[in-house]
Amino acid sequence: MAETTTVARPYARAAFEYAQSKKGGLKKWSEALSAAATIASDAGMQALLASPTLSAADKTSLLVDLCRAAAGDKAISDEFCNFVRLLADNGRLRSLVDIAALYEVFRSEAEKTIHAEVISAFEVDDEQKARIVTALKKRFNRDVALECRVDQSLIGGAVIRAGDVVIDGSVGGQLAKFATALRQ
Repeated sequence: MAETTTVARPYARAAFEYAQSKKGGLKKWSEALSAAATIASDAGMQALLASPTLSAADKTSLLVDLCRAAAGDKAISDEFCNFVRLLADNGRLRSLVDIAALYEVFRSEAEKTIHAEVISAFEVDDEQKARIVTALKKRFNRDVALECRVDQSLIGGAVIRAGDVVIDGSVGGQLAKFATALRQ
């Protein structure tokens, strides 16, 4: 993991700095990188990107065409196409997932936001979301972009992931802590 992050970091930083210099560029590049990373993470696409029979130009064309279909023509600028071409020329297309993830980290830091995910056993209502956002804002001193999803295997409670922090308030997590405490 560290090696792929090391490879991806300069590309993510360059994309971020370029996008930051353009009005509305951060969001646009975020959408384009997200589309490219989703496409590049597909097992079939990974095999194509690793194929020695396809030229860098062919790989670029294929990926850009799929990105345009997924994100729309307006989201995929000529500069983004050049970025994809650079990745293809340097054999780094398979790093798109890591590049997109690092780009989002740089963007969050610049915008003073943090993305948080709440995984709960049951649907989280608006009042609970507001309380979670308020608590996370206070803890991280940043705006919070909250995403919620339901995982019924948790039985009860919730798990909150915000940046590198994981708060496990699920029933399973609490039982695991209790079992660990009993063994000591």
